[in-house]
This record gives sequence, structure tokens and C-alpha cells, in this order.
Amino acid sequence: MSKNIVCTLFEKGYYTGVGALVNSLYFNGFRGDFYVGYKGDLGGWTSKATYNNTIKWKEAKSLVIKDDFIIHFLPFTSENHLTNCKAEFMLRLIDLNELTDESGIFYFDPDIVIKCSWSFFEHWITCGIAVVHEITANDMPFNSPTRVSWQRILQNEGYEIRNQINSYINAGFLGLKVNYKELLNTIVNLTHIAKEKYSVDLINFNFTTRLDPFFAKDQDILNMALMSCSFPLSEMGPEAMDFIHGGFTMSHAIGSPKPWNKNIFFEFVKGSIPTMADKSFFNYANGAIELFDKFTLKRKRYLIKLTSFLSRFYSK
Repeated sequence: MSKNIVCTLFEKGYYTGVGALVNSLYFNGFRGDFYVGYKGDLGGWTSKATYNNTIKWKEAKSLVIKDDFIIHFLPFTSENHLTNCKAEFMLRLIDLNELTDESGIFYFDPDIVIKCSWSFFEHWITCGIAVVHEITANDMPFNSPTRVSWQRILQNEGYEIRNQINSYINAGFLGLKVNYKELLNTIVNLTHIAKEKYSVDLINFNFTTRLDPFFAKDQDILNMALMSCSFPLSEMGPEAMDFIHGGFTMSHAIGSPKPWNKNIFFEFVKGSIPTMADKSFFNYANGAIELFDKFTLKRKRYLIKLTSFLSRFYSK
């Protein structure tokens, strides 16, 4: 029987972002199993999870949000930063759940919330591998210097170039049918190649230089894998993550500080107005999971409205 599962990975205080993602999924109709890979200790609302011996994963814990929505917390051991482990985690979940080819698996970064009906995401992966364009270097032609560098690496490693992609893909979201899982195997293999042959630092979350074909590590590797895969893609523009206006699918809080750590008024004084991602996060801050007490949430929502209004008259 086919089913769809959703997953994310987090470290440290990102459990707050995971909570908003959970709230957005539940509010917009997702029902099923949500898998959270993590390093370190569970904190905040996640500490309510209890051990679940029915899952074939050492020290797995689960938390029932509703009868039809269960979160499974899976300790993930890797020397690499978790942002470089997404494909590996997805493959392990496919095996853990014995998913059929017609099943779907979705990965969301823990600083994303969804904004539309879950049925849209289920439709999306019937159109091809679901991906979203970056805002930075969104226009990245097939013959750009970066893509040519990726082509040469791929060809040196025995991969064919099968997809002529002309936009830079963001690695914060990926959705696909299980029968396209070979893409995930390619990502895992290219990650290993990046480490062993190009000395890419996968342990730390940092960026190098734009001259480096592995400048953004997991994101560049995803783009390379998509160029070499033989499966159809279904791309959406940067509006799909609220990088620009006009989107309806999800909101991605890139950069720092994250919405849950942001001093809204202090950031405004420095010249930073609330983003679409800030607003979306606080729209889903409370729901199936309550991340803030009612007074705190009311105050933060008020500050977002106030600073958004004041930004019409003041900018730095």
C-alpha cells in the first residue's frame, strides 16, 4: 500500500522551527508519520517524546500529536553536519517503512512552514521530482561557469548529463516518489566524492568561495545530482519559498537570526523589517503544538504588525 511520509533533520535549538513545521503540516491537512532525525538532546516540546520499541531504530522516541499524526524522533549519528545527511536519512526511512515505489517521501528544512493544502504537495510529486529555485543565482544557465564545472566533475566520475537545468535549486526542500530514489543514492555518492576527492568539509556548516564548485556543499551536490538524473523534474520558482512575493506553497526562513530567536524591534531599529518567513512562522507558532505562551505570541505578532507598518515611513 502506498503512503507518504515527511521528514526533517535538526540540531540544537532548531526544535522550535520543527514545531512550527509540524503545526503547519497538521493545519494544512497532512496526516501520517513525521520523522525527525536529530543530534544531541531533545529539548522544549520535543522532550515529551517517549521511547518507542516498535520502531527498528535504536533509541527511537515518538510523540502522538493526534491519533492520525505521530512524530518519531530518531537519533542520527554522523560526523557530518546534518545538512549534508538529508539524502542518507531519506533512504534509511524508505527502508525502515518498506515504502513501495508509488509512495512519496518529502524532506523539509526545520526553518520551513507550509502554507497551502497538503494535497498540493501530493499532487506535486506526481508531476516529477519536486524542487524549488533559489533566489540567489536563480538564473543559472546550463552554460554558466559553475554548471560547466559541475558537468566536468560529473563526467569525470562517470555520470551522464541528462537534465538541462537553468536555475539554481534550493536544498531546503525535496519531494519525490520512491521509484525515483536513485536520485538520493546519487546525492549520497556525490557527497562521498566531494569529501574524498575534493576535500570538502562536511562537518561544519559554512560556505567557501563562489569560485569553489562546492561553495554551498549540500545544495551544489543536489544540483549536480539533478543534472545527472534521468527522472522528470517539477520545478517552482523562488516564490514557492517566499523568497519573493507571489508564492502560496511554503515559507523558508533562510539566514539568521531565525524567527524564533529574533528580537523583532531591535532588528527593525537596525534596518531589518519583518520578512514573509517571520510572519509565516508566527502564524504557525501555536497549533497542535504550543511553542509560546499566549501573551508572548500575542506580543510578537503585534511587534511584527507594528514594525511592518512603521517600515512604510522609516528605513535605514
